Amino acid sequence: MAEGGDKDHSDAGGGGGGSNKKSQSQEVQVQPHPVREQLPDVQYCINSPPPWRIEAVALGFQHYILTLGMTVLIPTIIVPEMGGGNAEKAKVIQNLLFASGAGTLVQSWFGTRLPTVVVGSYTYVIPTMSIVYAKRYSSYTDPYERFTHTIRGIQGALIISACFHIAMGFLGLWRSAVRFLSPLSVVPYVTFTGLGLYHLGFPMVKKILNPLFLILKLWSIMCLLSSMLLQYLNHFISTKKPIYDRFAVLFSIASAWLFAQILTSSTVYNNKPASTQNSCRTDRAGLISAAPWVYLPFIPFQWGRPTFNCGEAFAMIAASFVSLFESTGTFYAAARYGSGTPVPPHVISRGTGWVVRCTIFCNSFWNHKQGNLQLIFGECWIIGIDKGGSRRVIQISAGFMIFFSIFGKFGAIFASIPLPIMAALNCVFFGYVSSAGLGFLQFCNLNSFRTKFVLGLSFFLGISIPQYFIEYYHVKHHDGWFNDMVTVIFMSHTTVAALVAFILDITLSREDDAARKDSGLQWWEKFSVYNADGRNDDFYKLPCRMNELFPAL
Repeated sequence: MAEGGDKDHSDAGGGGGGSNKKSQSQEVQVQPHPVREQLPDVQYCINSPPPWRIEAVALGFQHYILTLGMTVLIPTIIVPEMGGGNAEKAKVIQNLLFASGAGTLVQSWFGTRLPTVVVGSYTYVIPTMSIVYAKRYSSYTDPYERFTHTIRGIQGALIISACFHIAMGFLGLWRSAVRFLSPLSVVPYVTFTGLGLYHLGFPMVKKILNPLFLILKLWSIMCLLSSMLLQYLNHFISTKKPIYDRFAVLFSIASAWLFAQILTSSTVYNNKPASTQNSCRTDRAGLISAAPWVYLPFIPFQWGRPTFNCGEAFAMIAASFVSLFESTGTFYAAARYGSGTPVPPHVISRGTGWVVRCTIFCNSFWNHKQGNLQLIFGECWIIGIDKGGSRRVIQISAGFMIFFSIFGKFGAIFASIPLPIMAALNCVFFGYVSSAGLGFLQFCNLNSFRTKFVLGLSFFLGISIPQYFIEYYHVKHHDGWFNDMVTVIFMSHTTVAALVAFILDITLSREDDAARKDSGLQWWEKFSVYNADGRNDDFYKLPCRMNELFPAL
């Protein structure tokens, strides 16, 4: 009986244990993804460079190819309007490449030290075109003479705007403003840094209403996506490194370029409009024949001394103000994709001052047309694909820029990539920049109505207000430096969205501790002071003990 009783008792206990296990399993619920201060799964972060072998060089060359899009696009738009031909366009592109390479090296050594490439900003196109169409240059009948006088006027306006940029950076004015940011206000800030350039994607097709342009562009996007999908081959083909996804851009450009060459050789474009042929053919850029074999872009005053005009300088200062917003958004995106901590305000201010200090030197003494360069997404695009946000890769890409700016014939080959291919890459890469901004939502309370109001209104006005100025104001008021100032500021999606979010955030989300927690400010405050987090030294510390000479604040 005792055994039977014990057995019955144990059976009863076993039944009770089973019910307890069932109740415990019912209580276990799927938890949401944890918050990550640093982005995981990054193969090469900011301070962990790849080995000095083929991989590092290939990644640097891949980054260099991406910078050619904006570097070639801006001169292609502006130089013909100035009276310059293919030879002048090639020289301007070589000057821009050299200034971009020098600025990138300075930025990686003494600036923010983030994996960002310094390239031209589309923001400066509006005030630059106003200078190009100025009445004082219309009296020159010789195209080359008009080109030289116009580029000197642009140079003078850019020097003044660069001085404004340097003052904002080195005097700490921009640092004081950035300190008031929170994750809530950073979300539209960084998101519109990518979305704001949607016009450099598929809307570029409207200028060339031809199905061949669209076909080439779609082919480029499909090639890029196919290259990214090639990583599934790793399940069938054993490789030591993920070469298929890491070099997806090189595979995509090569295949799309080959497709464009086949279309060109098959005489498909022969009876098409000139605009279609210039954009889609591989032999119409005019750079290879016009570019010199060896060119020294650092020779002083190639086109003469700069000239200055007060109104044009104010318009260019407005563009410089907008570029502050866009470059700051780029800093946050680059730090996120490079698996770094959020950039401290002191580092942002330091980077703003250093990069423009380098480029104003290039502009003043080497007569570069692009005196005020802006950090525009350079490596945020590609880091999302190759997962390599190393500083060394950026420095290698800067070396390619300087090399190809001197040896023009070789650089012209890659600069002749058809426009639809680069526009197709923009469609994918600008999306990566936008997604970096959305990543900051994890630090905010999305169940708060205050948070929803700030995000919703800033996103909507960030689209609506610039669209009004693009379609109506700029069309009716396109003359005068004051109209240029208003247009440049309010046509920028990034600036409008950032200002709206910033104003709403500091007026609505700082009332009490609960509001500060909802906006993520309590977590964010430790990154507003450089020495508050020990990880900042790992990513943003200056080399050669320069932190002792320039202490962080």
